[in-house]
Amino acid sequence: MELEEEEEVKVPENMEFLELPRLYGKLKADLLGVAGMAVQVMEWDRTHQFCSFCGTRTTLRKEDRARQCPDCGARYYPRVTPAVLVLISRDKELLLARSPRFPPGTYCLVAGFVEPGETVEEAAEREVREEVGVSITDLRYFGSQPWPFPHTLMLGFTAKYAGGELVVNHDEIEDARWFPAEKLPPLPSKIGLSKRIIAHFVENLD
Repeated sequence: MELEEEEEVKVPENMEFLELPRLYGKLKADLLGVAGMAVQVMEWDRTHQFCSFCGTRTTLRKEDRARQCPDCGARYYPRVTPAVLVLISRDKELLLARSPRFPPGTYCLVAGFVEPGETVEEAAEREVREEVGVSITDLRYFGSQPWPFPHTLMLGFTAKYAGGELVVNHDEIEDARWFPAEKLPPLPSKIGLSKRIIAHFVENLD
């Protein structure tokens, strides 16, 4: 693991360096948020050392968090990329999907990035249609979560199944299935937005 530190910095004894994903479940949510912010700011600073217009080395602004080109004046702010998570319910069933990157047996909500020109609602409907082939209705906003891999803002929604046959797009995901709420597969980290949306749905079933 490459460390972002000055050579003269002394690392305390017994300190362990972990990649950010491995901190999930080990740190409380507030500390994890600080770590996530630090990772995002460091990534932005590392990838914006030079102006993309004229190639001049940029400098940090004192007035706000930005890098600026001293030659042409272009400014570069930390990037935030919106993505959507969608809980799709059919009575007391949930439609969950898994990526090949997930731990074995783990499933999650359908998710994807918002494309240029889309609203987040349009992105949610498109991602569901593209990944699992069904249509949804009654789309409702649930909440959001910064997701520093490397600079994502997750926007969570709930929706109801409106029709269509489940068809897995293997270019996007590995598998997708309907699961009864009382018999769900292993889920993502308990402090993640996906887990919170699913827990809220299960707790509020009639």
